[in-house]
Amino acid sequence: MEVKEAGTCLDSLVSSFSARIVELQELVIARNMYPATAITDLTAVDTAVKTLEYQMQAIKDRLRQEAAAIPKARKLIDQSLRQQRKLQHMLAHMPSCFLESTGTLNRNPSCAIREPSNHHDIPPLSSKVEESAAPRKEKKGHTSSPRWFITVEDIDSLSSYMRGRLTLEKVNAAINEMAMYADANAQLISAPKKKLSEDTWERALELRDIAMAEPVKGKHFFLDSDMKGSALKLDNTGKAILTILRHLGRVHETRIGHHRVFTLSKPQ
Repeated sequence: MEVKEAGTCLDSLVSSFSARIVELQELVIARNMYPATAITDLTAVDTAVKTLEYQMQAIKDRLRQEAAAIPKARKLIDQSLRQQRKLQHMLAHMPSCFLESTGTLNRNPSCAIREPSNHHDIPPLSSKVEESAAPRKEKKGHTSSPRWFITVEDIDSLSSYMRGRLTLEKVNAAINEMAMYADANAQLISAPKKKLSEDTWERALELRDIAMAEPVKGKHFFLDSDMKGSALKLDNTGKAILTILRHLGRVHETRIGHHRVFTLSKPQ
C-alpha cells in the first residue's frame, strides 16, 4: 500500500516538471518569434522615456526659478503698497487750491501746454523733509521762486500752542502764496521802465534797493505789505503761520528801512 502511494506521488511530481518545461519552451518561442520587431519597439520606448525625463527636468528647473522669484515679487508688492499709501496720504492733505488746479488740467489737458499754471505741485509727504523741484526758468530768464512745503512730520514736531488750529493745508497754501509774492517782486525788479507806470516804477526802484541789501541779496523775498492773499495776510492767522515758518526755517525775517522783509529759505 505504501509503495503504491509513493509511486503515485512520483508520477505527480514528474507531470508537474513536464508541464513547467513545456510552459518555459512556449515562452522562449514567443520571445524569439519576432526578434527585429521586439528590438525596434524597445528602442522607441527607451527614446520616449528619455524624452519624458528631459521634460520633467525642465519642469523642475522652471519651478526652482519661480520659487526663487517669489521673495522678489513679495518685496515689489510691499513697495507698491507703501507707495500707494503715500500717494493716498498726499491726496488727503493736498491744499484745495492745488486740487482745483489739478482738476482743471485733467478736464482740459491742452491748457497745460498753452499756458503755464501759477501753482507748483506739492511734493510727497514723506518721513523726511522733501524739497520742491528745481526752480524752472521763465521766458525772460527769471528763476521762479522755490516752494519748500512742509510735511506732516513738521506739523507734528510743533508744540500745540504754536500749531494752534493751523492745518498742513493752510500752511502749504501760504507757502505757495509767498512764492507768488516773491515772483511778482522779481518780475517788477527786472521789468524795463518803459513798461511801467510812474507809481509802479517808484516801487520797482524801492524793491531794487531792498534786493541789493546784504541780508536779501541773491534771495527770493517779499514784503509784509505784499501779504494780501487768501491764505496769507496781515492778521492773527498770518502771523501764526509766519511764526511756524520761521521756526521750521522756511523764511527769515529782516528789517530794511520801514519794511519787514521775508526771504525764502531752504530747510536744513
